[in-house]
Amino acid sequence: MNEKVLSAAFPFWGKLLEEEKQKILNSCIQTDYQKGVTIHRSHMDCKGVILVLSGTLRVYILSDEGREVTLFRIHQEESCVLSAACLLDSILFDILIEATEQTETVIIPTNVLRPLMESNPYVGMYLYKQATERFSAVMWTMQQILFMGADKRVAIFLWDEMVHQKGSVLKITHEELARNIGSAREVVTKVLNYFCEEGVVSLSRGKVEIIDREKLQSWL
Repeated sequence: MNEKVLSAAFPFWGKLLEEEKQKILNSCIQTDYQKGVTIHRSHMDCKGVILVLSGTLRVYILSDEGREVTLFRIHQEESCVLSAACLLDSILFDILIEATEQTETVIIPTNVLRPLMESNPYVGMYLYKQATERFSAVMWTMQQILFMGADKRVAIFLWDEMVHQKGSVLKITHEELARNIGSAREVVTKVLNYFCEEGVVSLSRGKVEIIDREKLQSWL
């Protein structure tokens, strides 16, 4: 594992002893995940902190009726500490993490992080700070679901994807988009067809192309 990658990703890196750094470097697990693979579920395991090297992960919850609600996504060079929830005793609900595309990750295992949290306060501070920031994203998601119409939620999602992917052609199905905004596929299809009629996007199989950024921005 390249130390520069971990140093850039984790602010606590410079506060670690050399032996602590070496222990992390020796224990890191690099894994590639195919699109659609569930890589974490709270009651199954407690992997550790996940750093995305390429691709995107989706963190979501699942209702008893099978409805999925996406809480947030983890993009390249971002990390997720909720996959190490066993280290954070205030996190008690079940979350799932799925690869939404071919994704390469590196994981710092919990059995390495646990003693570091006890011996180095900077590690614990980072984990709790990251958890707090993720819960802010969760609250933003809940606000959208409860108080925003489907058209605005679709527009926000398309805009965010365009910014992250640095391109106007998004490879995503209506079903995938619906899961990401916590809506029904039929509702998303209706909104996308309306955006298409208004000249905001063009649609093709498995793709949404944003053809008028100004119009899309007006929906935000």
